[in-house]
Amino acid sequence: MSEHTRPFSRRAFVGTAAAFGISLCLPPLMPAKAHAVTAAEKQAEANAALEKLNAMQDAQKKAALPAVEVEPFVADEVDFDTFLKSDFRAVKIKSCEAVKKSDKLLKFTLDDGSGTDRTIVSGIRHYYQPEQLIGKTAVAILNLPPRKMMGIPSCGMLISAVHKEKGEEKLHLMLIDDSVPAGAKLC
Repeated sequence: MSEHTRPFSRRAFVGTAAAFGISLCLPPLMPAKAHAVTAAEKQAEANAALEKLNAMQDAQKKAALPAVEVEPFVADEVDFDTFLKSDFRAVKIKSCEAVKKSDKLLKFTLDDGSGTDRTIVSGIRHYYQPEQLIGKTAVAILNLPPRKMMGIPSCGMLISAVHKEKGEEKLHLMLIDDSVPAGAKLC
């Protein structure tokens, strides 16, 4: 091996420099790593980086969504006589409670103006706490056939508006002025 192709030796370099009266100020050698990075640590770092990347991609997708999306309009027409068969009424919310063993349902006891309390079960628990709604006046369709939900007969349906904002579903219960009496027909 010739002199020009030999690997660099720090000791030989320092010794040669000293022989010529040259003082060198070289940085200290880097110590060996205290411990080698394990495969588990590399995997954890990779998972953290992947999680961060996924979060950034989700944020970008959400930002690209339209601000507000509404459901497509129904193409089928309803004749006026069929529409008149729907009994939309103002109802006063007397009580509201979460349905046990359900994370979606609220049970409403309503004054519909008939003198008899009406029970309606609605899947709006993700959007409202029961105490928020007590005493409010809502809109319901009353002449739907009773339907059992979690074993509770639901006699009608509360009317809500649904849309999406930045890909997240939003729901607004149709609440009207409290001066409207229970049982008032909507037309």
